[in-house]
Amino acid sequence: MCLLLRAWRAGPVPEEIGADQLRRTLKRLSHEIIEQIGDPSSLALVGIRTRGVTLAERLARIIEELARVRPPVGALDVTLYRDDLDREGGARRRLRKTDISFSCEGKDIVLVDDVLFTGRTVRAALAALVNFGRPGRVLLAVAVDRGGRELPVRADFVGRNMEVLPDEEVQVLFEESDGLDAIVVQDSPDFAKRHIRKDIDEHPAAPEDSP
Repeated sequence: MCLLLRAWRAGPVPEEIGADQLRRTLKRLSHEIIEQIGDPSSLALVGIRTRGVTLAERLARIIEELARVRPPVGALDVTLYRDDLDREGGARRRLRKTDISFSCEGKDIVLVDDVLFTGRTVRAALAALVNFGRPGRVLLAVAVDRGGRELPVRADFVGRNMEVLPDEEVQVLFEESDGLDAIVVQDSPDFAKRHIRKDIDEHPAAPEDSP
C-alpha cells in the first residue's frame, strides 16, 4: 500500500513519506512496460510536461537497468492542443518547449504523465504527437490514476489507483525536481480560497472600538 501524505493546508512535507513505495511502484511500471513492448529497442518514452517528463526520465533509467537498453525520452507541451484552454485561463498558461529529437514513425511510444484525471491532457497529447510521425502504437503510463474521467481515456500502465475527493489535488513529487519522492494529496488552492472566503463571510471580524 502506498503511503500518502494528506497535506490539508500545504504544510512542510516530511522527506520519508512515500519514497520507498513510489520507487517500488516505478520499478514495477518499468517491468510491465518491458513485458508489454517485448522489444525494448522499439520503445520511446514521451513525457507530458512538466512532471511527466521527470517521470519518463526516471522510467528510462530503470528500463536501462533492467533491459540494458535505454529508450529515448522526449518532452511534449500540450498547452495549445487543449480543448479547455479558454475555460481554464489559457491566456495565463506558460508555453514550454516540446523536445522530441527522434522520429516516432513505427515506434512503440509510451506517453507518460504523473496523474491521470479528466483525460483532456492525454487527448491533447495524442493530437500533438501526430506532428512527429506515425507511431506503431501509443500506450499510456501514469504514476497515479485518480478517476474523475470526462473523456474515454484509459491508461495501459498504472502505478496507483486512488480515490480522492473532487476538490482534492494529487501531486507526484520527484527527488530530481522537488527534493523528495512522494505522493501528496491536498486541498486544491481554489478549494482553500472558497472556504477561506466562506469563513470570512460567516464570521466577519468584530469592529474595533473607537478610541
